This record gives sequence, C-alpha cells and structure tokens, in this order.
Amino acid sequence: MSYHAPLDDMLFSLRLAAGEGAFEKGGLYEDLGGGVLESTLSEAAKLAAEQLLPLDKIGDSVGARYFDGHVTTAPGWREAYAQWIAGGWNSLAASPEYGGLGLPGLLGAACMEIWNGANMAFALCPLLGQGAIEAIEAHASDALKQAYLHKIVSGEWTATMNLTEPQAGSDLSMVRASAVRVEDGSYRLRGQKIFITYGEHDLSDNIVHLVLARLPAAPAGTRGISLFLVPKFLPGDNGRFIRPNDLRCAGIERKLGVHASPTCTMIYGDAGGATAWLVGEEHKGLACMFTMMNNARLAVGLQGVALAERAAQMAHAYALERRQGRGGASHGQAAARIVEHPDVKRMVLTMKALTQAARAICYETAVSMDRARRDGDRCRAREANERAGLLTPVAKAFSTDIGNEVASLGVQIFGGMGFIEETGAAQLMRDARILPIYEGTNGIQAVDLVGRKLRFDNGAALRRELADMWRIVEIGADFAAIDAVREAVNALDAASQFLLDADPSLALAGATPYLRLFALARGATLLLKGALAGDRQRAALARFFADNIAIAAPSLARTVIKGGPSLLEAGAMLDA
Repeated sequence: MSYHAPLDDMLFSLRLAAGEGAFEKGGLYEDLGGGVLESTLSEAAKLAAEQLLPLDKIGDSVGARYFDGHVTTAPGWREAYAQWIAGGWNSLAASPEYGGLGLPGLLGAACMEIWNGANMAFALCPLLGQGAIEAIEAHASDALKQAYLHKIVSGEWTATMNLTEPQAGSDLSMVRASAVRVEDGSYRLRGQKIFITYGEHDLSDNIVHLVLARLPAAPAGTRGISLFLVPKFLPGDNGRFIRPNDLRCAGIERKLGVHASPTCTMIYGDAGGATAWLVGEEHKGLACMFTMMNNARLAVGLQGVALAERAAQMAHAYALERRQGRGGASHGQAAARIVEHPDVKRMVLTMKALTQAARAICYETAVSMDRARRDGDRCRAREANERAGLLTPVAKAFSTDIGNEVASLGVQIFGGMGFIEETGAAQLMRDARILPIYEGTNGIQAVDLVGRKLRFDNGAALRRELADMWRIVEIGADFAAIDAVREAVNALDAASQFLLDADPSLALAGATPYLRLFALARGATLLLKGALAGDRQRAALARFFADNIAIAAPSLARTVIKGGPSLLEAGAMLDA
C-alpha cells in the first residue's frame, strides 16, 4: 500500500492556520521558523516511509499475539520503536525540565498525521504516552514526576489510559474499580479494565497505567472518581524498576481492524491490590483524565485525516492506471482510464475535498490549543482556550466520520479489487471504523458541542467563530461558489441560534446533524480562505467542496430546527 506524506498540502494548511508572521521572530511559532518546521516534517516523513509504512501490512496480517499473560508485537515492531526512541520523536512537545524539546503542539499534530498515515497501529502507542505526559505533568506530585516523567518522555517507558470496564463504557459514573489508601501513602487498587490499548507489549521495559478508580465512601457518579498511576514494574531495593506489580493482562481482543495494536483486558489486584499512587486530588480524577483526553481527541481526529489522505492517494493512483469502459474524454477503441469517468472524478474529488477540510479544522484546533498555552496576553489565551474547546468535538467527530466515508469511497473506486485484502483498501476501511467510537463516541462529541461548548461565556466563543466565517465570506465575495459558502454559514448561524434557545431535549435531538453542519460551514470557509491565498488547484477544490458538499448545510439546519419533534415522537415507539 503506497503512502507519501503530503508535505506541500500540510505546510500550506499549517501556515494558514498559524496566521501571518507566526513563524517569524516574536510570533507564536518563532521556534519553528528558519526551516525548523520544514526540516522536522521532512524527517518525520522519512521515518514514516522507511520504518513505519513497510510494517503496516505485516502488522495487519500477523497482528499482536498473546500467550500466558504476555503480548508479542508484530515482526519489526521492536526495531521500529527503538528507532523511534533514538530519533527523539517521543519528546517533541514535552517540557525540557523532563527531557523534552518543548516544541508546540501544532508540530506534533502534523507529525502525528504523517505517522498515522503510514502505520496507525504503531502510532497509537506513543499517542497514549503523550497524553499521559500531560496528565502527570499537570496533576501529579513532584515525586511522581521525577520518578516517571523522564522515562515516559524519552519513550523508554510507555503509558496507557484505563477508563473502560465491562459495565462502564462511555458512562464513567459506573466505574467499579476501587482503591484503598495504605500507611505509606500509596494505594492498593483492584478491578478490571477492558479495551486498554497497548496495555501489555514487548516494546518497552515498563508500562505506566493511568487508571480511574473509586475510593471508599466516594461520592456517587463521576464526582467520586480518582486517577491513579499504576506501573507494571515497581522499584526494587536497588532502585531499578524490576519488581512486578500486582497486575496482569488477561487477554487481547480479536478485532475488525488495527490488528497490530494490542487491545488488552487488564486485571488489577489478584494478590491483594496493585500498588498505585494518586494523581491529583481525591475524587477529581475525571478532570485530570480530561487533561489528556482533550488532546487525545484531536489526535484521533488527525488519525481520521491520515487514513483519509492515504485512501485518497491510493484511489487516485489506481484511477489513473485502471482502464475500463469509454470515458467522456476517450476516443477510439482503447479503454479509458477510470479517472476519466465523471462518477469516478466525483468520488476522488470528494475524498480529497473532505480530507483537506478536515485537516484545516484539526490544524485550527491545534493552533488554538497552542495559543491558549503560549500567548502572553491573558485575554487572547482565554479566548483561544474557549475556541479550542469549541472546535475539539468538531475536529474529532467530523474528521473520523470522513475517515470512514473516504475509506469506503476508496474501496468503491477499486471496485471488486477493493474488497480483496491484497490491495490494502479494505484494511484502511477496517482500521478507520474504530475512530468514531473511541476517545468518546461521535454522538458524545455532538452532545458535548451542543450541551456545553456552544454556551461558553454565554455563547461568546460561538459568536467569535461565526464572525470569523462571515469575515472570510466578505473577503471572498468574488469567489465562484461564494453563494454556497454564504448559505452554509447562514444555515449554521440560524441553527446555532435555535439551539441556544431550544428546550434541552430538542437541542440534543439535533446535536449530531448540527455538528456536521458546523463542520461543513467551517470547512467551506477555511477552504475558501486557502483558495484566496493559494493557486488554481486549491480554488478548484474549494469550489467543488462548496458546490457539491457544503450545499447539504441548509438541509442539515432544517433537520436541527424542525426534526426534533418527529425524532422524539417516533423514538417513543422504540422504548416499548
């Protein structure tokens, strides 16, 4: 399966999202100026092409293997991970205090797209480590930071997130894992966690688990959850982490896709309780976990972009080679390349346009996260943080939805060969299917957007986002498809006002179509912004998106505003 990092498109989108002067002295990304951004992405692409991509099909066919509590990764995985550590890739964004480079999240986001495009199953492992670094650095004690962060930052140790239990999927209020404090200040943790990505493997010397559990007499619901750090190995008398903790992997799942990434069932406390340490305050674990989950949701959105990009590349290349039928531009007796058929053109352009729009939204989100952390102006930093919160559910849900849609179109373009595993199109479709599910299902993202994020500062963040869209529409008044873009923003404006005023049940009934509407309007305006700053090809793709994809916006707005009562009425029959 072929894939090359689309560096030109990525760099264009990165600069557009960062804004004029951002990479110059005094700008938000001055540390990425002077060619640092370009050279780093080139090296990331080289790693992807030489180390990760060749292992992707091997990982899919062989998978991770479980035996007697141990997990062996696919052939070549350990060597590739050693190269990953040697290159310093795990430390890009972490604090220099713990061995990191302190570079901005936008660079990490772009690298994340590249690595996931080459091999998503591999890239999942360090993705989790990045989230753990953020949670530990923000909430853990100094002793825990000193003991664990340097190793996790370097990549010598990996980390996991342990949320889900058999009875507690997205509803974390049902978590039953328990912890009890002991005399030395540590805790003894017991319970079972499922769907733990890279919960056990042979890539690193230690695995640091971040686990949600309840303390005795904890408040009911999510207010009673605490976060604990539970290492696979504890320090022995000589200080080396070689003493096994009371935890084990009970098995790994057989899955639709992402076969090389072990999805583990973890058991804590067979012999009295796993030794654990509290991260943050008691009963405040969910807030600590969300420190890593918000950035993880953007990372999952970037996985959607990455798989969509790869599917689009593969389908386009196949459409240029495969000959079948007589195309509109074909003359004589020779069969036409299928890219000459209008329907295939439509599918390829849809794949490319959706990918570009999702990438633009994700990069805008990453810039807002960086500005919230880096901007010295408190007002701008606060507004950036609110914007990041507003865009995160859109970036996660829209990008993973289109990852599935684009991968499915790729199979369609390959035709019968797309249904055959050897082409690789089927693997992308299988791998993409998990993306709208984990790190908060896309339905939860929609509820978060409508139920919480629209109401930030009494709707001020939403009004600022709409104002930016209208500003782009005004600047692009001469754009060929400006009417379609204007209609999309107008539809979003009307639907947003309806939701701000609506009864909660009606608002939630329209949450999922609203998120899609938001993404289409934001995507259309960002592609228009790129068209105004770019070349004819970018303008043509922006026009295609506006006239063929964004035109769904008014219909989605009607669903948001008018569809709730019929949904609730018909839905009542399902409760019987």
